[in-house]
Amino acid sequence: MGLLDRMSEKASLMGRMITTVGAIDHIPTSQSGDGQLRRAATRCMGCGKPGECAEWLEEHQAGADHAPGFCPNGALFDEWKTAG
Repeated sequence: MGLLDRMSEKASLMGRMITTVGAIDHIPTSQSGDGQLRRAATRCMGCGKPGECAEWLEEHQAGADHAPGFCPNGALFDEWKTAG
């Protein structure tokens, strides 16, 4: 799999995760929020568990309160939900 394919896959997983845990409507729209989102994307790109992520997302299609423990952005997504 090439770099662009991996980037696309990870972006898709991250978008699905944000939606699944209910943080999609709470992403900060400020300049600092833009930075948080870029750092979250970088953490997602570096995550070595895309298969586990995809499986978890399939198992939680109806939604979930929190991201799985292995998600490098789980705490951030929770923060967004409590701040928003």
